[in-house]
Amino acid sequence: MNLNDYAQEVHKANKKWWTNLETGEPIERNTGQLLMLCVSELAEAMEGDRKNLMDDKLPQYKMFDVELVDCFIRLADLFGAKKIPFEEIYQAKMAYNAQRADHKPENRKLENGKKY
Repeated sequence: MNLNDYAQEVHKANKKWWTNLETGEPIERNTGQLLMLCVSELAEAMEGDRKNLMDDKLPQYKMFDVELVDCFIRLADLFGAKKIPFEEIYQAKMAYNAQRADHKPENRKLENGKKY
């Protein structure tokens, strides 16, 4: 599967969140809310890492790992809903980043170079 396949799989599984509970009709969701749900998953991952916790729902895994997957699921759902060409953009961005001057070690060492 490529990233577009994951996005469609997740979005299909999450259709219940894109449907009006009263009418069964599709709804538009607030993009800002969807992005903040991703942020909340990352905050939960940070908390799991900070406290070295195991996940409470999947106790065989670290909370950090599960929350990162939760964030990926939320992002994949958003990609699927908006029909964003996830795989294409991912490949283009990786190729671009591989050539970026500001990512090269010698430029990162400069006074105003990227430290992270």
